[in-house]
Amino acid sequence: MAVQRIDLLGVPVDVCSSQDLEEKVLELLEKGAPSQISFITIWDFIRARGKNEYAESIRNADLVIPVSKSILFGAKFLCKTVPFRHNPFDVFISVLSILESRYKSFYMFGGKKKALTDAEKNMRATFRGLQIVGRCVGYYQKSEEENIVQAISKASPSLVLVSEGIKKRDYWSYSRRNRFSTGIFMYYRDAVGILSKRIKRVNPKVFERGYEIWGELLRNPLKFFLIFPFMWYIILLVWTKLFKKD
Repeated sequence: MAVQRIDLLGVPVDVCSSQDLEEKVLELLEKGAPSQISFITIWDFIRARGKNEYAESIRNADLVIPVSKSILFGAKFLCKTVPFRHNPFDVFISVLSILESRYKSFYMFGGKKKALTDAEKNMRATFRGLQIVGRCVGYYQKSEEENIVQAISKASPSLVLVSEGIKKRDYWSYSRRNRFSTGIFMYYRDAVGILSKRIKRVNPKVFERGYEIWGELLRNPLKFFLIFPFMWYIILLVWTKLFKKD
């Protein structure tokens, strides 16, 4: 079954099962132009409703994968097709496996030098058929960006992982899309940290239950104040249900 896109409060969300993922990735590889896979949490979703560059990047992304249960709840509440929720780590590994089976290439962008070196080493040991054609650390100086863009463009990788230490994060590739001719771009902040074994991935059972937010709050207590935009999200769902029709 082909990937279906729904509109939820003005934000595109894709209904993509694990079985559909391979077909979609192969489609993007044949696209002949840069493409973007985006993961969105409920906080990203709220930000994507605004008028900003991030929102524009989500509207133009080739695959928008929901991470938060709240997004699935919203779709069900508004009687729309309920999308599949995926752990970003599982999707990332699945995409790498798809690329490896076809001897495709990969570029790592982000993280600090030691973490990036360890991540590359572990990648080479695990995905032996995958061609790692380059890497570049995050937290770089603005004056270095031109060289980074040129390096990625010349390498023409099948997949570019954008990880921690990139200022524009999820929409870095979108804002520079005219500088690249091909390749899938995927922003996953924790990827280099997990691959280097510097940080632990979210426990699958914790993710399945939707409890990963508590870990984020422990790392950054200020995220508690995101409860207010979340309440606004609930109000918007109720308002749309009562007063708007598709």
